[in-house]
Amino acid sequence: MSASGTAAGGEIPGRTRPGTGEYLEEALRQVVPGRFDSYEALLHALATSSVHMLLFSGTPGSPEARYGSLDVAGHSYAPCVTSPGELAVSGWSRAQVLERGEAVAAALYPSRRGLWLNPHAPGGGVGIPWADLRRVALGPATQPAGPLRLAEPTIELPQFYALLAQQAHRTAVVRGLHRAWVQPTAGLPCLTIGLDLYEEGPQSVEAAHTMLRLSSTALPEDLTVMAVSLMDPHDPLAQWLRERTRPFYTREAHAPGQAAGQIPGQGPGQAPGQGYGYPQP
Repeated sequence: MSASGTAAGGEIPGRTRPGTGEYLEEALRQVVPGRFDSYEALLHALATSSVHMLLFSGTPGSPEARYGSLDVAGHSYAPCVTSPGELAVSGWSRAQVLERGEAVAAALYPSRRGLWLNPHAPGGGVGIPWADLRRVALGPATQPAGPLRLAEPTIELPQFYALLAQQAHRTAVVRGLHRAWVQPTAGLPCLTIGLDLYEEGPQSVEAAHTMLRLSSTALPEDLTVMAVSLMDPHDPLAQWLRERTRPFYTREAHAPGQAAGQIPGQGPGQAPGQGYGYPQP
């Protein structure tokens, strides 16, 4: 443990929440290496349960209250226990506070801190990295389950890309659009559109979502499309899109005669090169 823990999201730990729930402990017992389905169930359980956060300093509700901290392989985690029974056998003698799992996740992931469940348990408990805590905070069902397999889309959707380019040009907040084919660990693959917006106020985000909704009429019924903001510094998918892909639409390069979905600067019918954003064969 160390004193480097921080108050939850800049707030004071200490708002007591109702019970931890048996579902979390049952889900925790099912987690084994390589079983992504059991780990996914654990994330869902954490989102709807409470945990006892161990305070390195201060007392619940005090300005000095700070979560404890574990360093594992160079990554920081806040330790917790999952029930009063686990708290009793942990030997923890300092203060602790009962918090909702989703609230703890929302407090920790922006500072890239994970959550470690029952570090005192035989085997050392289970650690949840900050990227998965982000999913817990936002709702596990709304975010693709990792680890993700990411690639450039190969499915042909000329009508969709043509309509999307038209709608994007009419949507003043859109600077550019990226794309990826996402295969989650659990669930069906989907096409992801990365939104590069000039600014991300509520009206701008709503305008971008309206753009996608109007363009989705050109999609096959069995194809799922999701959108991510390229400005989100905590979204691993957004990071991949920023670093590994080129935009298929930019406002500056868009012209009426440009082919649907064509990479700016690429001639009609020209195959993509193996430069930035394209995997090597």
